[in-house]
Amino acid sequence: MMVIEKLRTLREYIAFYLGLGLLGGISLLWSVLALPLNLVLPRKWKKQTGRWVITMGFRMYLQALSIMGACRFDLKALDMLQGESPMIIAPNHPSLLDALMVISRMPNLACIMKAELVDNVFFGAGARLACYIRNDSLRRMIHLAVEDLHGGSHLLLFPEGTRSNRLPIGIVRGSIALIAKEARVPIQTVLIETDSAFLSKGWPFFRKPSMPIHYRIQLGQRFDPPTDVRGFTSELESYFQSALAEAKLPLLPPTDVHSP
Repeated sequence: MMVIEKLRTLREYIAFYLGLGLLGGISLLWSVLALPLNLVLPRKWKKQTGRWVITMGFRMYLQALSIMGACRFDLKALDMLQGESPMIIAPNHPSLLDALMVISRMPNLACIMKAELVDNVFFGAGARLACYIRNDSLRRMIHLAVEDLHGGSHLLLFPEGTRSNRLPIGIVRGSIALIAKEARVPIQTVLIETDSAFLSKGWPFFRKPSMPIHYRIQLGQRFDPPTDVRGFTSELESYFQSALAEAKLPLLPPTDVHSP
């Protein structure tokens, strides 16, 4: 039994580091290819090409994690949103994999990214090609998000603005209600469940989790465009608290004050 356990642990370490290396390799390769495309493609083609490639890349990456036995994903609920009119996709945010999972099923999706990620060597060129929204100025971020929604895109926006720092969800920020109000689009809530705290807030990036990790995504309530930003923000937080009360979510690790 001890030999079997050691072999299982070795397999998990191999899958873990292969997974990290694969994500880094795919991201770096696409950044290299995206650099010249940023210079020659018109904006419309940039957006379509960049978002489609990122969706396919993340889809293949998640399939690779499944084949290696590292993770199990149930994401089919997101397929129901493809082809629908513009809306904000609003998931809870238990881990860093959340954005990858949503993007892997929705090719016409705008994302709001931290400025340091847009400048990152692994993600920057691809993010700029996909016309993702740089979050370095609140006013400009809201303007670009509304513009993208008016252009027919969906918008991925985590209501907490960062990974959850409490269960089942952290404090919801008012920017999601403000963008929905300005763009006059609905907010589709998305409920993410997992049985692992891997890459949650406070989890060291290179710490191997127990495998396989299970992820499940369900669609929650869809809200009409709000008229009262403050009141709706409170309503949305209460909804998530209630909808996730019985959800499968692990205890969070102690939070490092330097965690993003």
